[in-house]
Amino acid sequence: MELVLYKVESRIARITLNRPEKRNALTPELLESLQAALDRAAKDPDVTVVLIRGAGKDFCAGFDLKEFNRRGSKDVMNNLEDARALANILLAIRRHPRPVITAIHGRALGGGGGIAAASDLTLATDTAKIGYPEVNIGYIPAMVASLVTRAISDKRMFEMFATGDPITAPEAAAIGLINRVFPEAEFDAAVEAYVAKIAEKSASALSLTKRLLYQIDGQPLEKAVETGMYFNVIGRMTEDAQKGFEKFTRKE
Repeated sequence: MELVLYKVESRIARITLNRPEKRNALTPELLESLQAALDRAAKDPDVTVVLIRGAGKDFCAGFDLKEFNRRGSKDVMNNLEDARALANILLAIRRHPRPVITAIHGRALGGGGGIAAASDLTLATDTAKIGYPEVNIGYIPAMVASLVTRAISDKRMFEMFATGDPITAPEAAAIGLINRVFPEAEFDAAVEAYVAKIAEKSASALSLTKRLLYQIDGQPLEKAVETGMYFNVIGRMTEDAQKGFEKFTRKE
């Protein structure tokens, strides 16, 4: 069985974590397949948006601890290799040329919650839960911290990390960790409508918007405005913008 499913429909690259019997827990092999799927979508000119979902009852339960322990939890190089695999996924999502949307249901825990935090947009059912329970086994959510702290306050993040308690999707939306919450019974249709609306937009405008937002992250005001100035010039010169300007002027 393929660990990650991939298909493109209507300008949307659909990536599905496909290990439902293990709640889509992350293994080195699954991470490798996910990386390949993200790379494939990045190179496909027909893709405007990437949608990541999970098969079965949960989006993703985080690392498969049994599998990683089997590989040798006390071996520094094995640990570094495993950590780098997840780090590469989180960075691949942020650096991806297309908007990456994650739709979570059930539970998104640990690394699964990290994938949701790394995504540009996160949708969830009203019954979904997201959390970082690593503290309960004497561990820390080290890599996802830099992403979560960009979405919520330090105090709220510390509370989630220190208690290990997952929060509901409505709670996560209230603090900015999730964008939209939909009733579970309507989730599939709502996700399709939401993603289709994004996919209809200009691919170049979406790509430039994503690059701009993450490039100015942390920049001083003057530098951020200057960066925006250059993106403004680049944006005007794209084919989509030229067509848009021409269409707009014809209306006048």
